[in-house]
Amino acid sequence: MRPKVGHIQFLNCLPLYYGLVKSHALLDIELIKGTPTELNSMLIKGILDISPISSIEYGRNHGSLMLFPDFTVSSDGEVKSIILVSRFPIEKLSGKKIALTNTSATSQVLLKLILDRGYNVEPEYIVRPPDLATMFADADAALLIGDIALHFCLPHKDYYIFDLGIEWRKLTGKKMVYAVWAVDRNFVRTRSGLCQDVFEAFKRSKDYSMEHMPEIVEYAAKWEPFSPSFLMDYFSSLYFNFADDYQDGLLHFYELASGIGEIQTVPDLNFIEVRPDMKILRKASVT
Repeated sequence: MRPKVGHIQFLNCLPLYYGLVKSHALLDIELIKGTPTELNSMLIKGILDISPISSIEYGRNHGSLMLFPDFTVSSDGEVKSIILVSRFPIEKLSGKKIALTNTSATSQVLLKLILDRGYNVEPEYIVRPPDLATMFADADAALLIGDIALHFCLPHKDYYIFDLGIEWRKLTGKKMVYAVWAVDRNFVRTRSGLCQDVFEAFKRSKDYSMEHMPEIVEYAAKWEPFSPSFLMDYFSSLYFNFADDYQDGLLHFYELASGIGEIQTVPDLNFIEVRPDMKILRKASVT
């Protein structure tokens, strides 16, 4: 049995997956590609065994999931690929329509928190596919994520651009975790050896990528409409580990999200220990 593992086809996940090719680990897993929203659904339904998912979805489904301890997509401030594109200054968006991309869950909640807590703004939200022209046909601002957002992350003469990583840092002073690597609890219980194999493959992949970032940038620049210097700057703005201060930022995000009804309770962060006995490594909770 090959584990079914999700793969977000965004550049922000490339450093975690690039090394899988180098180590031939792709022969040992069934890689299933999709948007964050699609992978969220597949993992929760049991179609996937392990997958990166929107961090808010772990909060909503923590009873059936556990976490890999060392993998996230996070930032300490600027993230570049999660942005609000607006015809108006952010503080002028009360009563205006904002189109939320239908490809992400965490960014939708993050934007609502920033506007509510940071700017006391109450817009009308609609959900649309991530196409700026279509979004602006119905709305005054649009939430974009992933590679499409990178095209608009720099100052623009026609729009106001707001980086949600910067806005979160301004609001809370904390780090932000956008995606986590989650594991179906039944898979942890019944296939602990395979779970360890996948973790170790990703750990080797990430370690390789961190040591060979210029190689990854050169590879990505061949296929993407971004310069090597832009990509190096982008990857440098991201954080892929799950250190204590990032756990603290995620738990704070959950606290605020529960305050606006986006999750029922603030979950513990239940990590697996990637050893044959698969005991829980640690449990982080609000203090």
